[in-house]
Amino acid sequence: MGEKQILDADDIRRAITRIAHEIAERNAGVRDVALVGIRRRGAPLAMRIAAALEEIERVRVPVGVLDITLYRDDLGIRGPAPVVHATDIPFDINGRTVVLVDDVLYTGRTIRAALDALTDFGRPARIQLAVLIDRGHRELPIRADFVGKNVPTSRDERIATRLHEVDGGVDGVFIVRTTATSG
Repeated sequence: MGEKQILDADDIRRAITRIAHEIAERNAGVRDVALVGIRRRGAPLAMRIAAALEEIERVRVPVGVLDITLYRDDLGIRGPAPVVHATDIPFDINGRTVVLVDDVLYTGRTIRAALDALTDFGRPARIQLAVLIDRGHRELPIRADFVGKNVPTSRDERIATRLHEVDGGVDGVFIVRTTATSG
């Protein structure tokens, strides 16, 4: 298994800044915007986007964390006892623009689960999606509104996102080849 770094810490910072600018522009400011990060790596990315928005717009955007474990459509495959973590959305989502944040968009199934989970908390005016990496291979009709980087991948590769808040050490995004190919 080999891995190749495709984003370093500076690249991630620039992508987050660009996403923050796009969120502010698309929504004519951030007065009614809230961010909800999908647990694990979506949560620190949401916090970073909120910090960038505060620097750009001089407005503190509320941030929540969403655990989608019980909403996944592969619960039976993942084992008998899923580990459920806390969801923390300390604000009313009704009538707001909620930007879901995740690290990698792949099949769309995680986002489908997040949409289901989010609607248990209320009815946003609209939901937008921000991802650090869009790697393609969609199985559901879901697309991101804000993308840090599009990275075409093959099915025998995966994207590994490492963030210091979750993984310790340095930030980076890597393509990891998961199977050997003959050639």
